[in-house]
Amino acid sequence: MEFKDYYKIMGLARDASQDEIRRAYRQLARKYHPDVSKAPDAEVRFKELGEAYAVLKDLEKRAAYDQLGKDWKAGQDFRPPPDWNAGFEYAGEGDGASGEFSDFFEALYGRRFSSGGRARADFHVRGEDRHAKVLIDLEDAYHGTTRSITLQTPKIDSQGRVSMATHTLNVSIPIGIRAGQHIRLSGQGAPGIGQGKPGDLYLEIGFHPHALYRVDGRDIYLDLPLAPWEAALGATIKAPTPGGTVELKIPPGSASGGKLRLKGRGIPGNTPGDFYAVIRIDLPAAASDTEKAFYGSMAEQFKSFRPRAKLGV
Repeated sequence: MEFKDYYKIMGLARDASQDEIRRAYRQLARKYHPDVSKAPDAEVRFKELGEAYAVLKDLEKRAAYDQLGKDWKAGQDFRPPPDWNAGFEYAGEGDGASGEFSDFFEALYGRRFSSGGRARADFHVRGEDRHAKVLIDLEDAYHGTTRSITLQTPKIDSQGRVSMATHTLNVSIPIGIRAGQHIRLSGQGAPGIGQGKPGDLYLEIGFHPHALYRVDGRDIYLDLPLAPWEAALGATIKAPTPGGTVELKIPPGSASGGKLRLKGRGIPGNTPGDFYAVIRIDLPAAASDTEKAFYGSMAEQFKSFRPRAKLGV
């Protein structure tokens, strides 16, 4: 999938004002409308313009795109980085995408951003709900904590250009929360109209990438390095978990890829997850003549061992 430069498609600088975006779209849409233009690529250009305008006219979509697109160029092979939109506050959930738009648009936005608007009544209207994805540490889900979380929302400055405003909230992280769940902050959404109550803010939880662990639902996985003699002869070793250090008994004859399960040591909950230590056998380097000679004696001792027997060679 190729990266699309929406500013280039519309012939605009990245700091274009919202008025400049609207004017450019009106001019180019007239130029490339399939019912008017004689250009052979008019229909393709018209669809590209519609997609670019759908992003750049929307403050939330534009702000997220600007954050993501500053290091990419048109035509580059592109895959959205994980959690690329974390920390952006946006309007209530809705289908901001269109079947007429490209795979690039769908990959970025999908159902993440609403396509707009707030319903209004005469004088008193409840404020719209707001949403944001936030990343926490895996350990927070084990112990619970209060975190200071900063969110970004786009605004238009006095020159009509988009800038980012930030605000910080202290959020209570409950024990046992997992990725994909939401924390509701009552009254922290958009303000109401008249005497209407403010909306709510919904924080979708994700985890920061961890140096040691992988998360699958409530289950946690750790790659556990073992020395060859520990795997072959068995051993009792110490291993880290997000809940603290534990002792693991390694069965004799353990092989790479084998799993040791600690039931209930995953993310806490009414039905807690499990913790899996995935065995990885690490070989010491043969740097000295003595170490090389030792490996040579092992080769003699285990002549009958065929590590590639299952490959048929």
